[in-house]
Amino acid sequence: MVVCVIGLGQIGFPVAKYIVAKGYDVYGFDINPVAVEYGIQNGKFKATTQWGQIPKADVYIICVTTAQVNNQADLSAVFETVRKIAEKADANTLVSIESTILPGTSKKIFEEFFKKDILLVHAPHRYWADQEDKYGVNQVRVIGGVNAESLNAGIKFYKDSLGIPMHTVSTVEIAEMCKIIENSHRYLQIAFAEDLKMMCNHINMDFDELREAMNTKWNVDLPEARDGIGRHCLPKDIRYVTSLAPSILLNSAMEVDQKYREWLTKQKV
Repeated sequence: MVVCVIGLGQIGFPVAKYIVAKGYDVYGFDINPVAVEYGIQNGKFKATTQWGQIPKADVYIICVTTAQVNNQADLSAVFETVRKIAEKADANTLVSIESTILPGTSKKIFEEFFKKDILLVHAPHRYWADQEDKYGVNQVRVIGGVNAESLNAGIKFYKDSLGIPMHTVSTVEIAEMCKIIENSHRYLQIAFAEDLKMMCNHINMDFDELREAMNTKWNVDLPEARDGIGRHCLPKDIRYVTSLAPSILLNSAMEVDQKYREWLTKQKV
């Protein structure tokens, strides 16, 4: 089996490395020569910045970064990737989109770019670099397919070939929505911690001790309140959700994070 991983960043690199360890022939592609060289040296798989050097693969895994422009999803990197794959793929090719996308994107790609002549699934990545052994590529994943044939092929690849436990959902749209809602839920949790920390400061109470006490309850897991909700995924994905429909709660959480950042700045003065 030949597998091509497209995008060798924070997600794509460990994906390619994991599949190589399973004994499969892996090619990596990235437009960044630094990422390519890192993959070759540290992942021990073949990689290139030249799409023409990638042979026809049995499976293509899309791990490119998705972005946001003017509070709207920017999926241009995904669309550019599927254009490349369409040059090489046939009806037996499996394409898996692990990049974060909006509901409806997979079927748009299936119909408009591949003319329904392909196998396509969405298996959104779940990855936490701080605990890669437990929450890395091999953790439980959600998977949805554009049709039954695609879903079966995707489960066979991820579960049977790679040994990754998969949670199957009835539609690809649920898989697409699941990722951005997961991250929005985490955003809400952190925003609540931020709000509570400001409240504790106002009433002269120790937030850390309160948090420790709360977390002794079996169904409470209040996160830390640090320097604001950063990194790439959480701030982006909550805005993906609010671009779909209005949400008083999610918009309030984003407002809390902004006020918390301003409050932190004042504390340091």
